[in-house]
Amino acid sequence: MHFATIDYVIFAAYAILILGIGLWVSRKGEKTSEDYFLASKSLPWWAIGASLIAANISAEQFIGMSGSGFAGGLAIASYEWMAAITLLIVGKFFLPIFIEKGLYTIPEFVEKRYSTQLKTILAIFWIGLYVFVNLSSVLYLGALALETIMGVPLMYGVFGLAVFATAYSLYGGLSAVAWTDVIQVVFLVLGGLFTTYLALNTLSDGAGMIAGFNQVLEAVPERFHMILEESNPEYQNLPGIWVLIGGLWIANLYYWGFNQYIIQRTLAAKSLKEAQKGIALAAFLKIIIPFIVVIPGIAAYVMVNDPEIMARLGAAAQNNLPDLSQTDKAYPWLLQLLPAGLKGVAFAALTAAIVSSLASMLNSTSTIFTMDIYKEYINKGASEGKLVSIGRITAVVALLIACIMAPLLGGIDQAFQFIQKYTGWVSPGILAVFMLGLFYKKATNTGAIWGAILSIFITAGLSLFSTMPFMHQMGIAFLISCVLIMIVSYIDNKGAEDSKAIQIAKGLFNTSATFNISAFAISIVVAALYALFW
Repeated sequence: MHFATIDYVIFAAYAILILGIGLWVSRKGEKTSEDYFLASKSLPWWAIGASLIAANISAEQFIGMSGSGFAGGLAIASYEWMAAITLLIVGKFFLPIFIEKGLYTIPEFVEKRYSTQLKTILAIFWIGLYVFVNLSSVLYLGALALETIMGVPLMYGVFGLAVFATAYSLYGGLSAVAWTDVIQVVFLVLGGLFTTYLALNTLSDGAGMIAGFNQVLEAVPERFHMILEESNPEYQNLPGIWVLIGGLWIANLYYWGFNQYIIQRTLAAKSLKEAQKGIALAAFLKIIIPFIVVIPGIAAYVMVNDPEIMARLGAAAQNNLPDLSQTDKAYPWLLQLLPAGLKGVAFAALTAAIVSSLASMLNSTSTIFTMDIYKEYINKGASEGKLVSIGRITAVVALLIACIMAPLLGGIDQAFQFIQKYTGWVSPGILAVFMLGLFYKKATNTGAIWGAILSIFITAGLSLFSTMPFMHQMGIAFLISCVLIMIVSYIDNKGAEDSKAIQIAKGLFNTSATFNISAFAISIVVAALYALFW
């Protein structure tokens, strides 16, 4: 793809702005672990909301979800629209307990509710998942985009993104990550909207975005159904009505409620009310994400399968054409159609999505290792300065491992679905442990350990020896894990309440009028979208 001088200028300005803000926020240094890992518990609601989205939206959405849109249509948007409802549940029922407990990490909750032993098991789970699945896949997809768009060799792209992410986040910790995320999310949303507008406008030959959208609707109406029939090739990934009432809830509740690099922002809030307002902002932003990542993928599908449109686009559009065997090329291919100047904006948006997620994952990986492994087992008396130093070293080591792993993911089709599937091997058991830990007073440590460990074998067995959709596998594994925890807990404690059970105070789940009105409005909009695209 040809980048004009203005594109390089725009991208350089973006990079300088992010680095400048990150270093400015970090200028005083971080004196304590609370400063470094929880931003001194000073984040306002708008920074929390922006940072939640910047941490969540990465190459797996821009590249992977757009690729899934190319392959199957709008149905993949359920991950975003149902996430909006999930965020509201997390804000009302989970956050009050987490903030009341004064947590640094999600594994720390496990220690308070169950035991140090289980905390360690889950901490190791999460570190492995972040390094070998999340960090490596984000690096791979981001480098793939650089290779497709600019011809940058994959390994150069991997290390370039890694260096960029660490350059502004390593020294300042969560403060640097969260405050730069406010800028990142502006680039991310506006750049994504530009790409959507210009893709639809190009498809309609300059007749505008609405005309382009109507053209897509007319060309492929079957790709605008949220609930897929069993005959649809994508049914295995998005199994019809079960998306709404089945396993996707497992993935969403696990990700938004008990995922360190997501929930860490809310733990750093000034107060519970600020955290809940930030959650509501993030839920609103989740509603618009499919319009900037999924619709472009569907538009790309229409373009590459219409000979007249391809002839009009010219020879340049023949480069790196996506197809159903290489769907993750859809978004990078679209970017080459943008005019000079806007290529730089769109590329900055994509880079913002990638590096913000990398920085968030790195900070959370270092937080879990430092607070739940190093401080617990290696150096119980570590000074605050030592903890911060170990956090930085951990981030560098994790990133180096992910850089080595990233190229090994080459050849994976629909990387977004790949990430969901293999995260789904551990999420049912972990979710069962947390949900029963929060709301079932008879759950014991022994029951939780058996449930968490056996759920992996249950999900792996279902994945290897059955042909059912992986969302069904997650749902079944979750239910079996819950039953196992309850049975073992009953045997362990003779049906009595566990000594570490969470005691929920009266009024703990009360929320402000602002949150309640926001939740109602978001729920109505999501319901309307499903009714429109049923």
